[in-house]
Amino acid sequence: MNCFQRLLLVLIFAFTACSASNLTHIQTAEAMIDAGHEDVQSRQSDRVEQNPLDTDSRHSPDRQTEHSGQEGHGSPHPDLGSILPLWSCVPFAGMLLSIALFPLLAGEFWHHHFGKVSFFWAAVLGIPFVIAFQGAALYEILHILLADYVPFIILLWSLYTVSGGILIQGSLRGTPIVNTVMLLIGTIFASWMGTTGAAMLMIRPFLRANDYRKNKTFMVVFFIFLVANVGGSLTPLGDPPLFLGFLHGVSFFWTTFNILPHMGLVVIILLGIYYVLDTYHYRREGGQAPVEDGVKEPLRIEGLYNFLFLGGIVGSVLMSGIADWGQVNTLGVHRAVQDWVRDGLMILMGLLSLKATPVKLREDNDFTWFPIIEVAYLFIGIFITMIPCLLLLKAGSQGSLAFLMNTVKEPYHYFWITGILSAFLDNAPTYLTFFNSAVGSFCPGCPEAKAVSLLMNEETIFLQAISTGAVFFGACSYIGNAPNFMVRSIAEEAGTPMPSFFGYIIKYSLVILIPVFLIVTLVFF
Repeated sequence: MNCFQRLLLVLIFAFTACSASNLTHIQTAEAMIDAGHEDVQSRQSDRVEQNPLDTDSRHSPDRQTEHSGQEGHGSPHPDLGSILPLWSCVPFAGMLLSIALFPLLAGEFWHHHFGKVSFFWAAVLGIPFVIAFQGAALYEILHILLADYVPFIILLWSLYTVSGGILIQGSLRGTPIVNTVMLLIGTIFASWMGTTGAAMLMIRPFLRANDYRKNKTFMVVFFIFLVANVGGSLTPLGDPPLFLGFLHGVSFFWTTFNILPHMGLVVIILLGIYYVLDTYHYRREGGQAPVEDGVKEPLRIEGLYNFLFLGGIVGSVLMSGIADWGQVNTLGVHRAVQDWVRDGLMILMGLLSLKATPVKLREDNDFTWFPIIEVAYLFIGIFITMIPCLLLLKAGSQGSLAFLMNTVKEPYHYFWITGILSAFLDNAPTYLTFFNSAVGSFCPGCPEAKAVSLLMNEETIFLQAISTGAVFFGACSYIGNAPNFMVRSIAEEAGTPMPSFFGYIIKYSLVILIPVFLIVTLVFF
């Protein structure tokens, strides 16, 4: 049995087992933040959802929608966030350090055993956690696996599979202007098909157009900045936190009109920096693209029918955010039936793409299963070790992070704290934490619909700060958003050297992104 068959069996088995699992980001957020808070549960039931279009995810929380007269199904267990010490996040730090250091210090070992390292850190957290807190800990682990991790992998697998069947051919050469235009197109796509969908669709043509270039690392980094993160700012389809806000009453086009200036400024600055860097390296490399052998071929797209499957994935996301078909209970984790249907539709879209797309086309597209397998193995460790961090975040002023939560008062506080936490944790629960904080601050005791309307229309700057922080800062690390890691893996497999975990942060995020975010702060917050 080959790697793909094993992965597909895991997907199908997990999908069957968890029935109505939700997509990663939006699921964990709501269940973890709302559990134990009766004032929130009285407004919402436990229907949870992630924006599968990005996920980046990265990561995925429980979404709860309102059901009149229906009691929410929050966790029946105590609020562990108010009990856990700060050092319970040590396994998560160990997982991040492993991703950062093993490829540098023991590359051969890491290449063959990264899955074992991931499971090791998951066990380091999981075993003592269950021994200490028993049923409550088991619930949290089952919840993040069934409601978050499995849908997260289903999403990435379906998008990766479908986009891998779309091949752009022709005489396309990556000059500075061509590359800048491709980044701009991908950035625009990201808000309407999700950052994960746009990144998986655009990365292979982008790499192929620049296969003759010597210095390609910075190109992929800027691709992660723009297409895999900042580009998802304009609609709820773009990034999981915005989809979560949409489910809580933020109008669909609120982000389009209210985040456009922030996104526009960041995109203009980043594209300007990119163009200067690309022009510099292009001239050093000779300043001319190699002449094509034979007749110059016009651009053409093969596998166009895969756009139908891509549309099916997008449509299933919208369906699961609108429909309300009740819930099912799997091992104590409540999932909405429409989320079960959504996940099934995404698997179906992937299988149809595999059936319809010739093997030769995927081979010509340099398609392999290794990137998705790597992400599946590593993120199970990330998700499990992240549990204490998310619980502490949910606990707010009652937990060990109270010193941080109590300092958030001004718009720029919301922007930076939401952003920094989103760079390393799940951006959806981070968004929802500070979204609820702002709602409670400006309209305490109000019905949610009234409070959200007030936040959108009168305290707009706070919602802008929370939204932009959650989306923009996902670009600051490889685990800040799901497509980041996928893009890195695809680029490395194509022969493009990528910086280490800390190398990415130190050389690119701190040098380029943080100054850009400081400009955003000065201009808008």
